[in-house]
Amino acid sequence: MAHDAPLTVERKEGKLPGTRILVLDGPLTLRNMFDLQADLRSQPCPELSILDLSAVPYMDSAGMGLIVNHFTQCQSAGKKMVAVGVCSRVLELFKITRVDSVVPRAETIAAAEAGVFC
Repeated sequence: MAHDAPLTVERKEGKLPGTRILVLDGPLTLRNMFDLQADLRSQPCPELSILDLSAVPYMDSAGMGLIVNHFTQCQSAGKKMVAVGVCSRVLELFKITRVDSVVPRAETIAAAEAGVFC
C-alpha cells in the first residue's frame, strides 16, 4: 500500500454506553489526517475512545501526533483512549517515540472494552 493512499474512517458505537470506536483503514499521514483530526477536535471525548489501527499499515510523525493529541484531549477531560490492533511497523514507531509507555493498547476491540491492555 502506498503511503499516500487514502484513509477511511468508520465510526461505530461500542457495546458499553459512552464508547466510540473509530476503525481506520489506510496509512495515517500528514496527507490524509485532516478530516479525522477535525472530527476528533469537534466532538467531546466519549467515556472510552477506541482507535482501531489494525488496518493502518503505516503512520508518519503527523499521524502519531494526532494519536497523542487525541489521547491528551481525552485524558484532560477525564476520559480514556485506547489504540487497538497496532501492527508491528506502527508499534515500532510507538516504541521509538516511547508512546507505547503512555497510550494504552489492546489487541482487540473486545479487549479494549473489557479493559485488557497490552
